[in-house]
Amino acid sequence: MNNNLLEIKDLNMCYRLDSNNLFGKRKYLHVLKNINLNIEEGKVIGLVGESGCGKSTLGKCILALEEISSGEIIFDGKNIETYNKDELKQYRKMAQLIFQNPYSSLNPRMTIYETLKEPLIIHKICSNKDIKEKIEDMLNMVGLKNDDGKKYPHEFSGGQRQRIAIARALITSPKFIIADEPVSALDVSIQAQIINLLADLKEKFNLTILFISHDLNIVRYISDNIIIMNHGEIIEQGSSTEIFNNPQSDYTKTLLNAILKIS
Repeated sequence: MNNNLLEIKDLNMCYRLDSNNLFGKRKYLHVLKNINLNIEEGKVIGLVGESGCGKSTLGKCILALEEISSGEIIFDGKNIETYNKDELKQYRKMAQLIFQNPYSSLNPRMTIYETLKEPLIIHKICSNKDIKEKIEDMLNMVGLKNDDGKKYPHEFSGGQRQRIAIARALITSPKFIIADEPVSALDVSIQAQIINLLADLKEKFNLTILFISHDLNIVRYISDNIIIMNHGEIIEQGSSTEIFNNPQSDYTKTLLNAILKIS
């Protein structure tokens, strides 16, 4: 039985760099090369690689924020390239993104209540009389208080802002979350709190999560499986235990050695 929520088949993505050169040929940057992966429902997949390797671009392609050059992205059994306008809106509800930087991902002119209310209105998730209760419940789930809804982003710490960003992602009751470097902008002392929160919410809502990071040490504690990327290609993938105990590629071994040296 196929339990995959997301399937990516032979995905390629190129950026056009400039106009025609002297020989009449266009130049392209091949960002993603023949990506094939499956993400099983209810699992956390860690996507690891150096900055610029294509991790975030892959996330944007999955969310239909970037146009792919070729290949297929199949969500819950249907190719997202075939979605009509209504289906794409439903997909936006079911597949959400947690941004890297909580300082820039929240609108400074909106209260937290307004920030969480907006997706509820756009997707018509609940009636007006139930919005307040829905928002307060979500704030409590991420470790914030009801009164925090009246405040603005600048009144919170970095860790609290990321909790708000997580609440915004979960307010639509999604099935799939892409967490793009969600702790890299936070102090080390706060990172573990956010990782533990995501792990708890994953169990509570049976979420499927693609956790993007450059740090194997962080990914190992939350991921069921790990994918290693380099220069737009998947170099290696396997369970967390396999990647850490029996890495196959030289690149993966280099990443692991870097962790050991830092430790």
